[in-house]
Amino acid sequence: MGKAGKALRKVLDTHNISQNRLAMTMGIRRSNVSRWASEVRDPVAETMLEIWKALQKIDLVAAEEFIRLYLDDSAEDEAQS
Repeated sequence: MGKAGKALRKVLDTHNISQNRLAMTMGIRRSNVSRWASEVRDPVAETMLEIWKALQKIDLVAAEEFIRLYLDDSAEDEAQS
């Protein structure tokens, strides 16, 4: 667990985007974003798309970095298997 959460936390921190702002943009509770960023829960694939869309509305660079970080981490994990 945690690839998406690590990517999300890094992007939020790097781009100074609050969990609340992302939650408001997505139309969800901040506690959901907190669980993802804290790696308590991984978002499902559909939610990953919604996170990306919300980040695009806030900061295009952050949205692209989120996907890049997530995919890079996934590729590294596969290479290690």
